[in-house]
Amino acid sequence: MTDHSTHLWPFALRLYACDGVQPACLDLQDRLALDVCELLWLCWLDTRGLTLDDTADHALAEVRRWQREVTLPLRQCRRALKSPAAHSEWVTQTRDELKRAELDSEREALTRLEALATTRKGVRDKRPDEDLETTLSRWSARLSREDCRPLLEACRVLLRAEPGKP
Repeated sequence: MTDHSTHLWPFALRLYACDGVQPACLDLQDRLALDVCELLWLCWLDTRGLTLDDTADHALAEVRRWQREVTLPLRQCRRALKSPAAHSEWVTQTRDELKRAELDSEREALTRLEALATTRKGVRDKRPDEDLETTLSRWSARLSREDCRPLLEACRVLLRAEPGKP
């Protein structure tokens, strides 16, 4: 069983709760098929002075497989039950259980992502000329400056509100 006592999980929850972050993340997930867990992890890496290295895709392969084979099917089932849940308490309960399982699956993905940073697999120290926007654009060429804006601002706000608590 995986130890889920991490630093990334509480950071991800705080960042996700910031104004505008949740809708921005869900939009990027649905519109560009980007992984929200990876996105939150990249923001967390930035607060720790880290960024992706040239081996990141290889290092991320196992987490991406987990997301593809476990988290995504749970999300698809949960979403498929949205309309039927309006007409059945049993379906609503099933959908709620799927939502909890999906969240647990995302927590597992974040735990694995934090382990990559801890073991320095796929990450390196940032250079002085690199910032979060640089990391995000290197991670996905599909991201525009406008796509990144809510996350960049939320990270700034979060760090000002909680200095020294990435």
